[in-house]
Amino acid sequence: MKHCSLGTSVALSIAALAVISGLAPRRAMALPSYARQTGLPCSGCHYNPPELNPAGRLFKLLAFTDRTENSTVPAPPADKQRPALQMLQTLPLGAWFEVSSTSTKKAQPGTQNGNFEFPQDISLFLAGAWADHLGSFLQVTYNAQDDHFGMDNTDIRYARQTKVQGKNLIYGVMFNNNPTLEDVWMTLPNWGYPFVASDSAPTPAASAIVQGKLAQDVAGFGGYTMWNNHLYGAATFYRSDHIGSSQPNTGAGAAYNISGLAPYWRLAYQNSGRTNVVEAGFYGMHMASFPGSASGANFNGPTDNYTDFGPDFEWDRTLGRDVLSVRGTYLRENSTLDASAAAGNASPGNHHLNTGNANVEYHYGNRLSGAFGWFLTSGTADATLYAPAAISGSANGGPRSEGYSANFSYWPVQNVDLAFQYTGYTRFNGGNTNYDGSGRNASDNNTAYLLMRFVF
Repeated sequence: MKHCSLGTSVALSIAALAVISGLAPRRAMALPSYARQTGLPCSGCHYNPPELNPAGRLFKLLAFTDRTENSTVPAPPADKQRPALQMLQTLPLGAWFEVSSTSTKKAQPGTQNGNFEFPQDISLFLAGAWADHLGSFLQVTYNAQDDHFGMDNTDIRYARQTKVQGKNLIYGVMFNNNPTLEDVWMTLPNWGYPFVASDSAPTPAASAIVQGKLAQDVAGFGGYTMWNNHLYGAATFYRSDHIGSSQPNTGAGAAYNISGLAPYWRLAYQNSGRTNVVEAGFYGMHMASFPGSASGANFNGPTDNYTDFGPDFEWDRTLGRDVLSVRGTYLRENSTLDASAAAGNASPGNHHLNTGNANVEYHYGNRLSGAFGWFLTSGTADATLYAPAAISGSANGGPRSEGYSANFSYWPVQNVDLAFQYTGYTRFNGGNTNYDGSGRNASDNNTAYLLMRFVF
């Protein structure tokens, strides 16, 4: 049997997208839990999901608690002897179902190309108000490759607002399990572009810790504030929380075991006008870690130390019923990998990574959007940390990867997303040709990805 070529797969993907789009009902409206709670369509809080508009940012800052007058069960007023009880008439439940197709320019050795997943994943959400000022974004996901449900992104927060010298002040506390999950702009790693991704295509080996390496593997507690709809600040402190392992944590086999607390910080300034919303900010994280076992802390052993920091920006320009969005972020990671070097998994000395991501997106009303992005990762070469290996390794020990992506999304109705994305690489894991030492070129990992997401 011959492998599907990338060109054939692209053509089939586009054809499938056109057929499905034509069959989709045009007038139906299926609203997920936030929309049921507020009585608003998805466009009330999104330019296009997941990109938040100003109303969506405010909704998240206020702990996902805005709701219609008839969405709660009336309760007797509270007093000193009886606490209040505010209950939604229906549980804030939601779900999505994702189907995908992934094709790379050259098949990964020993596998089929044109990989079709039905489903790619299924997510269940407890997302919305729990009580006055208290709400959540709580996600549990079934991953077809693991064949089970597991904890996914979770953000629980309590928020209030008041006036200070006539200016509005929002403040709150939060629990979450993924650094940058708490943010309200679409620039940082958890919510940043690209908004969809294949779970079977090769991806570059090098990335900073704040770029998803701690996702669902930590527990964080922090606070945030927004003053006068302009100045935003947040701080969260994380500890390792290895889901599925025994308690208390041994850290056995875990790549990261946080020593003490790992602080994450975020500052941003936003200026909102009738047709322009501009944000510029700065974020970062510091972590000391004992790889492989948490017991290193008991013996004062060497640690791996990471410090991530960098700026970000977002500009949303309203053009009639359309919106133009321009976003970018740069991240620097400085690290000393003493514990990994002692275990023979890295070379001694200081390391660094530089990552950049810039993208532009045009939203044609609420039905269509097109985006183009560029990304780059570079840093310290280390033949031990980035060793040669088929597909995932580096022949020269370099972490440099560079490329671009183009995304087209269509919403026939607001709870159905049909997306096509193409990702191209000019460099992958340090090289252009034979980057892994096994004969694979960077462009062999160019990926055509088709996603169908149904939200209900």
